[in-house]
Amino acid sequence: MNTEIVLYYRFKNKFYIIIMNTNQNPVSSQSSIFLKDIFSAKVEKELKLPFFSSTVVAGFPSPADNHLETPLDLNELIVKHPTSTFYVKVEGESMKDAGITSGDILVVDRSLSPDHGKIVVAIIDGEFTVKRILIQENGVFLAPENPAFPRIKVNPESQFEVWGVVTYVIHKAK
Repeated sequence: MNTEIVLYYRFKNKFYIIIMNTNQNPVSSQSSIFLKDIFSAKVEKELKLPFFSSTVVAGFPSPADNHLETPLDLNELIVKHPTSTFYVKVEGESMKDAGITSGDILVVDRSLSPDHGKIVVAIIDGEFTVKRILIQENGVFLAPENPAFPRIKVNPESQFEVWGVVTYVIHKAK
């Protein structure tokens, strides 16, 4: 199967991406979800949109309240630490039951602690992956949210780093 190898590097506070194609057996791949792009979060410009303060009912309709309030800046909502927040594009289906599928954009904060149960972007043995981190008595595991994929045990001899914690998932409505 033809897959891509994606290399990421940072130069002068910008991330660059190199994409190479290779033939690889997908069954042997330890990571079953791939990061396509990484972009730094730029919050130089405000993006204030009208915000309707009344909630929207997903069940039975309720009378409209016509409550437009202070504009909502999406940067303020999703980017808490601008210098350590990045947008990452995902490819793969191993996190589909957590609502993360191919083409989604993850908001990743590198300043947050990777606590048990958080969804993280990790690097294991040189490969980026998105998984739920499980910190247990018998070790650290990277767990997919799709039963078709195995969880990964982080062995002491593995090169392992939590690159950042996923704070939001952005995708188009279906």
